[in-house]
Amino acid sequence: MLDEDAWHHTVSRYARPSLWRTAFSLLTSVVPFIGCWALMYFALDVSYLLTLALALPTAGFLLRTYILFHDCAHGSLLPWPRANAWLGSALALISFTPFNRWRHEHLHHHATAGNLDRRGVGDVPTLTVAEYQAQPLGARFWYRFFRNPFVMFGIGPVWAMLAMPRFADKTARPAIKRSVWRTNLAIIVSLGLLCWLLGWKEFLLVEAPLVPLAGGAGIWLFLVQHQFDETYWERSEDWNYADAALRGSSYLKLPKVLQFFTGNIGFHHVHHLNPKIPNYNLPRAHDDTPVFARVPKVSLWRGLRAVRLKLWDEGGDRLVSWADIRNGRVVPATVPVGSSPPPRVR
Repeated sequence: MLDEDAWHHTVSRYARPSLWRTAFSLLTSVVPFIGCWALMYFALDVSYLLTLALALPTAGFLLRTYILFHDCAHGSLLPWPRANAWLGSALALISFTPFNRWRHEHLHHHATAGNLDRRGVGDVPTLTVAEYQAQPLGARFWYRFFRNPFVMFGIGPVWAMLAMPRFADKTARPAIKRSVWRTNLAIIVSLGLLCWLLGWKEFLLVEAPLVPLAGGAGIWLFLVQHQFDETYWERSEDWNYADAALRGSSYLKLPKVLQFFTGNIGFHHVHHLNPKIPNYNLPRAHDDTPVFARVPKVSLWRGLRAVRLKLWDEGGDRLVSWADIRNGRVVPATVPVGSSPPPRVR
């Protein structure tokens, strides 16, 4: 049991950005990304295989830069709201993502994560078993097509990074629409300038491998941080914000090098409990807070296997794979002896 006042007091002391640590984060993400991108370009004169090899660390620094963009959306990277917005808008040109639109959708995700009645904005589309079985054959096909790993991590990054952010919903607020079109214009100008200086073929040869690498990693992170074996989903009347953070957001325990490139976002339970904590304070908040010792821990291997989970089984309170459904019914889960559930919040 974790009282709301207690956890708020416990983690709020880490929600204070440090200017020197923020500067260090920028120096170890944006600067090496630009440097590696330049190395990829110069490597074109040597071998395209060398360019592709350099794409791995370059994509890693792009992903780390995206985490800083993400922190700006929460207003956690700098002490001043307007400074976060300006920096986030600048980083948006690197990630091809309109800042205001993404911030709106992502904050909605934080307010509704794990709520079955408020799905669909800022999250990975997920159906319950009953909803899927009630769908016509064509709708089932498209859901299976979308949740196929080759589609999700192949076509998905192109759609999520390059196509979807280019448009604003008709019902969106004017500020969000302006953010989309201003970002689009700034991207056109900056990319046009790069193509003019470097050559459009050379630019595409460098940029093309970064989209599936960084974008695919980002989609996988977003998926496994909420869709794992013992995750949390409830209807609105039973949904609780702190439960959704502690039981529905994983502690993705990655090797140190991957933890660096993912900007500590694997400490997702801490982030969802208090999104004002900057990424560099997340590990310390986790280590210093005893209740976090019992949050769901997901290893790299378990995270990779979580991709097989497709539907939420309301009767069994768990995510299931296609293999778990036989003859229209969900196969009962086997619970390991000695297992204990994550802490509940009153």
